[in-house]
Amino acid sequence: MTENQRLKTLIDILHFKTQKDFAEKIKIQQGSLSDILREKNGMGISNAIKDKLNLILGVNIEWLEKGIGEPIIKESIISKPKEGVPYYDISLSDTDKFLLEEDRAEYLVNYQPFNDCTAYLPVYGDSMYPKYASGEIIAVKEITNHEILQWGEAYIIMTDAKTNNLRSIKLLFEHQNKQKIILRSSNPDYKGDIIVDRDNIIALYIIKGKITRNSI
Repeated sequence: MTENQRLKTLIDILHFKTQKDFAEKIKIQQGSLSDILREKNGMGISNAIKDKLNLILGVNIEWLEKGIGEPIIKESIISKPKEGVPYYDISLSDTDKFLLEEDRAEYLVNYQPFNDCTAYLPVYGDSMYPKYASGEIIAVKEITNHEILQWGEAYIIMTDAKTNNLRSIKLLFEHQNKQKIILRSSNPDYKGDIIVDRDNIIALYIIKGKITRNSI
């Protein structure tokens, strides 16, 4: 049995009445789901869809890919609707502080260790590897007092137009000038510090942890 065929069995396992209902639940087009189920042109299941299956429905990805274990993880971290922290399937380069509103979220994640966080976001790019790898999902908490920071920790930082509307994940370090902050990548291939003024920061989110579709 292929992973596409195992995906088809999930519709019955999870008691969805129609493929349309299933597609709407995991927020993909019904036509895309149909193409996957028919293995049109050898189409497989993308990692983005696997993430949704795991996070929304508690699907065991190892079972989906290899047929190992049970189809559904018994203790899914996904709760009933309206409970948990919002997950936004967006790139930092495409977002702004005002976009992190619950009605724009893909779904809610109820995972006790991170339930005090503001949002879950996907990681794109390799500048923070190996601390945070592309494809992982990070739990972030907004910091409103920019005078009290944890040096050496990773933050999402957003700045204004005076500093080119920076949207990035960086390690923060203290600058000798108290009005400035040093930003640094954890990937040694991305050399060179960025220095920004505190006054140019419009939003800061400390990264409290991460989850992946294979570790849930």
